[in-house]
Amino acid sequence: MLPIQPDRFLADLHALRKFGAAGVGKGVVRPAFSEPDIAARAWLAERMREAGLSVQIDPVGSVFGLSEGQSLLMGSHSDSQPEGGWLDGALGVIAALEVARASVEAGGPPVSVVSFQDEEGRFGVTTGSAIWSGNLTLDKADGLTDRDGVRFADARALMPDRSDSFVDPSQFTGFLEMHIEQGPVLDREGDAIGVVDAIVGIRDMKITLEGEQNHAGTTPMQGRRDAFQALSRFNMLIAERFANVVTPRTVWTIGHVTLHPNASSIVPGRVTFSMQWRDGDSDRLGRMEQIIRDTAEDVAQSGGFNLTFGPMLGLEPVDMDARLRDALEQAAEADVPGRWRTMPSGALHDATNVSEMMPVGMLFVPSIGGISHAFGEDTAEADLVTGLRVLAEAVDALN
Repeated sequence: MLPIQPDRFLADLHALRKFGAAGVGKGVVRPAFSEPDIAARAWLAERMREAGLSVQIDPVGSVFGLSEGQSLLMGSHSDSQPEGGWLDGALGVIAALEVARASVEAGGPPVSVVSFQDEEGRFGVTTGSAIWSGNLTLDKADGLTDRDGVRFADARALMPDRSDSFVDPSQFTGFLEMHIEQGPVLDREGDAIGVVDAIVGIRDMKITLEGEQNHAGTTPMQGRRDAFQALSRFNMLIAERFANVVTPRTVWTIGHVTLHPNASSIVPGRVTFSMQWRDGDSDRLGRMEQIIRDTAEDVAQSGGFNLTFGPMLGLEPVDMDARLRDALEQAAEADVPGRWRTMPSGALHDATNVSEMMPVGMLFVPSIGGISHAFGEDTAEADLVTGLRVLAEAVDALN
């Protein structure tokens, strides 16, 4: 087995958490292209160089630590949600760094490391890896804006030391991503490892309903074109209309709402909201899209609202590569016999995009209480080290 050093691995994880440390527990605020994110990527680049890797920062800010010649690529992302935890993404990057470092020290198989930019979707959906894989053109990405109207083109210009070219994916034999589960299954069942068999697909778009802004005290209830009431009706109808289409694993979320003018004494005249849905079946995702569009049309027509749809972003469901999955399963059985399981990922990951170019595999460790995308996100350090061992054993076996 590769001579990994768990104490060094954990020390690096805690050091990375200091960039943007916030909130209670081990919370992190490190959105893509923020000052903490840029500083964290500079720190990562230096750790990669110290590990004997050649650093290349691509045009959108993804940081690669490259081994010479053909190599296995490993990693995840180091940006966070607006209120995130210390492990989401960061774990996969630091675990990859430790395996690569141990492999260099032992003369083992070549391993390269990546921290993709904007996985958390400040501007899109897994933006950095989507651009690298060709799922999203750079021109289109540059026109995307965040919730404050900042353009992706302007944000990526803040990243220093960017290359003019993207890393050639043909130099990689495959991609492995270690991640926290971000759900309750492993923690609840007492399992130490989850080997991912598939990642769900995702769709995400914005919807705007525009009615009539008016005085909240003098406008009769009958005849109001209240944008919030339109959203409320849409939310009620969509749940009813999905009932015969979805499965227990299907999820949908209205996650960001902008109400205009958002004042207590004004009937709101416009609402823009995000609609996101996820499932493991592409056909079901398509049927859900049609229901969403039809329902929005019905609400608009019945209430006299103008309706506009924003661009639709999304990725298809992805099966993990059989060879990489088998290596992870054998390593899990050797390290924690009977305490691992195969499972789907309900969360989206960079591996989805990377699968367009090479075989991919994923490994999960438990999330305490199933909490993620929150300051309370955490995993026992013993479980983190178990995941690192299984990952290293799989890499060694793939050589």
